[in-house]
Amino acid sequence: MWRAFGTAILTALLASAAVAQDAATMKKDMVGQWELSTTERSKTCVVTLSSEPAAKGLKLALEPDCAKTLPFTEAIVAWDVKGLDIVRLQTADGNSVIDFTEVESGIFEGHRDGEGIYILQNLVAARSLAKSMDQMIGDWAMVRGNGRQVCALTLTNTEASGDNFQVFLKPHCDPQVTGFGPTMWRLEHGAMMLVTPRGDTWRFEADDNAQWRKVPETTDPLIMLRQ
Repeated sequence: MWRAFGTAILTALLASAAVAQDAATMKKDMVGQWELSTTERSKTCVVTLSSEPAAKGLKLALEPDCAKTLPFTEAIVAWDVKGLDIVRLQTADGNSVIDFTEVESGIFEGHRDGEGIYILQNLVAARSLAKSMDQMIGDWAMVRGNGRQVCALTLTNTEASGDNFQVFLKPHCDPQVTGFGPTMWRLEHGAMMLVTPRGDTWRFEADDNAQWRKVPETTDPLIMLRQ
């Protein structure tokens, strides 16, 4: 019995050490400049995470306009890693303002009640995404796998509701497209999302031929091509 008890204690200690090591590694990896933003990046703020200790956490710096752009950031004075993988932006007392978890390599999501989802990602990667978003603006054709065009549409940088931008269908679109009725678009984790006023979405992902294919793909795929 004592041997089993000792084994359980040793296992717990090793697990605790592993958690501490993972947290320390994550803290090291997080040091640097990050972009805090809404999902579609219409509102952004640069956050610099430091390895220097602060009250109940580590120091950070917010660019001057952060509180104006994202008002909840006014309460943020430090950051820390909680558990295995939670990046916490917190008050001086260590209370959470927003917690982030990694959803893709280098991309973290956090949620605030009544406000929605926010993204934290490496500043260089975020600015690369912004460039990609600029390249998406303009005229597109939606075609079937056989090359038959079913709709022409224009993606704009005009803000719509939520975290989306306006999209306009041109005349003579296929009934499947007009029936779906997208009026908005956004980039979400590298995918192009067409969004209806009801909040329904079609998701398109880029392939190796610089085309955007609707997923999940069917035997008669829909493909977006830049015009």
